[in-house]
Amino acid sequence: MLQREMPPADAKGGWLLRMSDNGVASDAGNMLIRCERWPERALPLGYWLGEPVAVVVEAGRDDWPAFRDWLAQVPAAQSELLATALQVTRWERDHRFCGRCGHATRRLVHEFAMQCDNCGLRGYPRISPCIITLVTHGKDMLLARSPRFPPQRYSTLAGFIEPGEAVEAAVRREVMEEVGVDVGRVSFFKSQSWPFPHSLMMGFFAEAASRRIRIDGEEIVDAAWFRPQKLPQLPPVYSISRQLIDTHCESVAVR
Repeated sequence: MLQREMPPADAKGGWLLRMSDNGVASDAGNMLIRCERWPERALPLGYWLGEPVAVVVEAGRDDWPAFRDWLAQVPAAQSELLATALQVTRWERDHRFCGRCGHATRRLVHEFAMQCDNCGLRGYPRISPCIITLVTHGKDMLLARSPRFPPQRYSTLAGFIEPGEAVEAAVRREVMEEVGVDVGRVSFFKSQSWPFPHSLMMGFFAEAASRRIRIDGEEIVDAAWFRPQKLPQLPPVYSISRQLIDTHCESVAVR
């Protein structure tokens, strides 16, 4: 598990994660390599197995496995490490200048923060809270297609939480906006960091009050009720969306 305490400023080596804009270097199938001295551009992330760990962004090669390929095969602890690396490297790249006064910022070594020495504004990595929900009616599940999905794939409903909005209210609003369905009981499932680019997905089950569907035609291009015995193409198993679907299918199989 990633220990999020920052290594001391004089830490110069340990574990290293080598990334490009599209993938992660593989060392005999491993994401991490031992490095006595990190590259100058390395960004410390914390501690891994009791030793400092850092990430560096390089030009990369075409044969480096993509981020999603790694997420599909590594354990949950390494998924957390990769998600952290993805989010903080993109944050550091995109926040080199102050959003208030426009002056250059500098990275603080003791935490994930960019400091503007001109006006004093301190910026932290952006995390965008989202809800993702599986709407059910008895054993049936309401699954939908986004225009961005691969052909034939259906998934659960999701959306960003708006300013001032409670999480449960976001579930009800998103379901109504996207498929026109009122929901009754809403129950929390689990959360998952989703670093594409910086989402925190909060998963829920929601019980539909009716089966009538009215898609919005923009974010959703098709939606339908599916029984556990006859499902369409689903999201990858490492996604919280698939975990919601699998959990529901397992729960109704014993009834």
